[in-house]
Amino acid sequence: MNVLLIDDEPLARSRLRRLLAELPETAQASVDEAADAAEAWALLRTQRFDVLLLDIQMPGQNGMELARRLAGDPGMRHPAIVFVTAHEQHALDAFGVSAVDYLTKPVRRERLAQAMGKAALWLRAQGAAEPAPAAVQTVYLTVQDHGALKRVPLADILYCRADAKYTTLRTAQQAYLVDYSLVDLEKRYAEHFIRVHRSALVAAAAIRALERPSQAEGDGTGPEAEALWTLHLHGVPDTLPVSRRRVAAVQALLRAQPTSRAIAPSSRQ
Repeated sequence: MNVLLIDDEPLARSRLRRLLAELPETAQASVDEAADAAEAWALLRTQRFDVLLLDIQMPGQNGMELARRLAGDPGMRHPAIVFVTAHEQHALDAFGVSAVDYLTKPVRRERLAQAMGKAALWLRAQGAAEPAPAAVQTVYLTVQDHGALKRVPLADILYCRADAKYTTLRTAQQAYLVDYSLVDLEKRYAEHFIRVHRSALVAAAAIRALERPSQAEGDGTGPEAEALWTLHLHGVPDTLPVSRRRVAAVQALLRAQPTSRAIAPSSRQ
């Protein structure tokens, strides 16, 4: 899928680009940018785009005028149009030019996913959708790394752990602090992560051993009881707490792997 972001605000374009990279269905999309309608028109005349994410209020020709110009030119290929604007009052006009959706800023990830889904349906109805790839595409998460945006393959992430208002994503080489919530990560990537504690998700393939709790620790009540089991991982020395309510699920996962050591004895017994 080829996407063109048209917005006079660089930060708005950057946010949309990041959100597109985070969505599994658009992570592999080719994304170009235009800062105004004139720049967008030049790109539209020379390149094929499947979806326009189009701001309305811009210097010079606004987004609504660009959409009408595009619709009125029979020689131009017509992509799916999703308006992205801070103003709600243009919604009726937007659908009057056959927009597939209308998003208000700041755009939420879930609403962008819905809009791109509508765009894909519109493209299929027009017979313009690209064929589905034969192979499974790599899923990436976008993170900040020393001030730059970086895409980290989901398969490289060993665990996610809540860290105050943020979440730590850990690979074998590095840890990244992100603003994804554990709930969102668990829901979106249920096939990759298993919940082991209220503050931690772990990649199922990364689990090496589950250590039994020492019988001498605590009295089995209070907050200490939530972290008496310990999870050891492949590739990193880090350990993770496993709450008692999650132990059975981790044990079942380990026992389903013939080469794994399901439960390791406590070194403190």
